[in-house]
Formats: sequence, structure tokens, C-alpha cells
Amino acid sequence: MNRPAGPPVASPARRPAGPEHPPMQHDLSSAAATTPARRRIVATGHESTGRASSRTRSAPASGALLIAAQAFAALALAALSLTAGCGAEPHDPRDEPPGPDPGADWVWDLPAGIPAPHVPPDNPMSAASVELGRFLFHDPILSRNRDFSCASCHIQALAFTDGLPRAIGSTGEEHPRGSMSLTNVAYNATLNWANPHFVLLEQQASVPIFGDDPIELGLRSHEELTERLLADDAYVQRFVAAFGSELGASRADGNTRDERGGSAEPVAPEDVVTVRNVTRALAAFQRTMTSFDAPWDRYGRGDRGAISDAAKRGAELFFSERLECFHCHGGFNLSSSVDHDGLIAAEVSFHNNGLYNVDGAGAYPARNPGLAELTDDPADHGLFRAPTLRNIAVTAPYMHDGSLETLEDVIRHYARGGTLTADGPNAGDGALSPLRSPFVVGFIISDDEVADLIAFLEALTDESFLTREDLSSPFDDPPTAPR
Repeated sequence: MNRPAGPPVASPARRPAGPEHPPMQHDLSSAAATTPARRRIVATGHESTGRASSRTRSAPASGALLIAAQAFAALALAALSLTAGCGAEPHDPRDEPPGPDPGADWVWDLPAGIPAPHVPPDNPMSAASVELGRFLFHDPILSRNRDFSCASCHIQALAFTDGLPRAIGSTGEEHPRGSMSLTNVAYNATLNWANPHFVLLEQQASVPIFGDDPIELGLRSHEELTERLLADDAYVQRFVAAFGSELGASRADGNTRDERGGSAEPVAPEDVVTVRNVTRALAAFQRTMTSFDAPWDRYGRGDRGAISDAAKRGAELFFSERLECFHCHGGFNLSSSVDHDGLIAAEVSFHNNGLYNVDGAGAYPARNPGLAELTDDPADHGLFRAPTLRNIAVTAPYMHDGSLETLEDVIRHYARGGTLTADGPNAGDGALSPLRSPFVVGFIISDDEVADLIAFLEALTDESFLTREDLSSPFDDPPTAPR
């Protein structure tokens, strides 16, 4: 958990800071231009796509579980000093937008060896902005009908997922994909299932609020949101506390001071209660959703009794070349698509895991084609980001469309080398897909080994993350009527 180094507000974080974040709305080009030199896109599918598919990590030897867990922690330590993708260009500070050290006064409370998240210089961390984001995240004031919030689709007890195969928005519309877990969301190199353009939480936040395909929260305009917030005195004060200093405010009551210490003009509420600051506060809050205290983490830190013998055997299987799991779910966040402070180049990766093959040529259902929806390249069908496996046991059902109900179903899918859909509009054998990743080749596994592997995956559940007060709703009863 993160703790503020001083000031008010019961947030998971740290302290004050300054500057700004340019309006992003739904402009994908702004995302692509954000930190272009820091991104390296890798896709694992059929080699004819010309994308990288070579193995880049080595698995631990069978039986060396404690060493494997410690190596897992050591990966994070290595990340602090080198952290780069193979073939990445040298980092040039000029590639970063100008600005102060993001959150110089903010203290990340992270285990030894875990790198801090990458924070954009124009949205430094502060206790006040994090707490404002917490209120906004849990408040239905962000939805058109005032009865839906970010937390409606991202429930803390479920690692900020919703337990549904596909998300349902505030109007009852079913979405094509499931709500992704927000576990360690600040470490994701990209933020959607299959869109390489959304790389900043500040940018992504406007989509569920204002997007209409599909409708999530369903607000119609920026004015609708700011008018609601401006009518709430408590929110005005929170916005001033979080962002008033950027306008020269020195006190949370909204008054500035001149150089002689006298009272100057008050901060105009409309100058700080903006959509831009809504998305910045939401992003700051989400960056505090860090989860590194699962039994597997404690085992890696030397607590040999933290996990069961079954989980130890399951870990051996997981990190073996026989099962290949660690190629797409490796590193300190158990994901191949990762970004963090100090990383020379963020690794952006997408994978085709053989879930569908509707035409015999590797195509996925038209409503969910993966990266191909953006590129219009048939070879990109089925390419999706591999999410972190942290807290995976509480995030069922699985896959982008919730088509696999249990962890056993997921293991059987990979053991077969792809899913066979016997009939219906999506009929086809994913194991025969020419676009399937070379890491999804199938394997033989016994029922006992399946149970061991599940025990390991369950050892990735961080119970403290599911109950942390600083991430929970600040409302006794979230308001649903105009306030």
C-alpha cells in the first residue's frame, strides 16, 4: 500500500505536486505521439506475420522453486537498473515531454525490487489528486443516469473486474469484451484488450465517461460533467486542493497569496473543475492500485511456508518450457506487456492464443477480431494483450470475451493448443489456426498437475489488495440522486 508522506486525505499514496495534462478526449493520435520512442510492439502469431516470435526468457530448472521465486523478485531488481526490450533504441531524454519530476514528493510504498510506475511529467502524484480520484471512481455522478460508477464494472473484491463474461454499461448495453482487471494497471504498456494507442490512464479515462460505442457511463458532453461537479461544493474544494496550486493557490480554501503574503484573487472553480482534471485525478488514483503481497510474493521474499507444496509444484510447471506459460506471463507483473519508471522501452505485446478459428484461416469472430480491428490486417486476427495473472483466481470468467469459465478450462485450452468450437457461428478449431502463437503448441498434463497449476495460480491472489481501505468507496451509500 502507498502512504502519503505528510498532508491530509486517507489515500494510498504520497504527497503534493504540480503541472498539467493536455486535453485528450478521444484522439488516438495523441496517444501514439505521447512517448513514441518508449514503445516496442511485439506480436506472437504465425511467423509469416514477420513479427517477433522468438523466445526471450529462459525457464527455471525443475525443482528450484525458491530460486525461481527469488529470480521472479530479482527480475524487478534488474528492472530498476537496466529494463529494456531486446533491440530497443537508447533512451534520449529529449523524447520525454518537458516537465518536473513527476511526484518528486510522492513516496511509493513498494516492496524492495519493484520499480515505480511510469508517471507522466504533466500529472505528478499527490495525496489530494489521488483522493479526488477515489471519490470520482466510486461516484455515480460520472454516469448519465447517476446510478453507475467506474466501480460498477471494476469491483475491488474481484480485483476490479465485474465477474461477467462481457461488461454491461449504464444503459444495460452488453459490451463485446469483459472488464479488465485494474490490478497493477499503472504497469500496463497498453490499457485495452487490443489497442496499442491507449497508453496513458489520463487518456483512457475519457472513453468510459463519454464513449458511445459501446456506452459505458454514457455522459453526453464535457459540460454535463463539469456542471454536475461545479454544483457540488465538496467536489469544488477537492479539485482546488488537488490542482489549485497549479494556478498559484496556496490554500485548500481556494485563495491565493501575493508575494507580500496578502490575500489575492480566489481560484475560479471553473478553472480547476475541468474534464482534464477529472481524468488526471482518476489516473492518479488508479496508479495506486498496486498489488505485490500475494503468497507467491512472500515466498519469493523468503517465507518458505507462504505457499503449499501443490503450489510449488504448480510453479515448476508454470515456469517450465514444457508448458510455456511464462513466455507471455513473465516478469514481476506476470505479463509480457509492461511499462514502468526507468524502462528504456516499454514492451507492447499482443498474442493469438488459438481461442478461435472461424474460417480455417485463423479469423476471430467479427465482433472481436483483436488488433485486426484497428489495422485491418487479416494476419492480426486474434491478437490480444496478455493481462497480468496477479489475482487471476478472482477474475473469472476468462479471455477477452469470458468464453472460458474456470481456471481449469483455461489450462485445458492451452493443453490442447487451442479451443475447439464444435458448432455455431464461431465453429472452428483454434489448434489448427495458422495465426496461433508459436508458444501455444499444446502439452500433455495430468489431472494432478492441473490441480497443482491451479494451486499456484491461486497463490497469486493478494487478499490485502481486495480489501485495502484506501482503494475502497469513500461513500457509506454511493449517491444515486442529484446532489
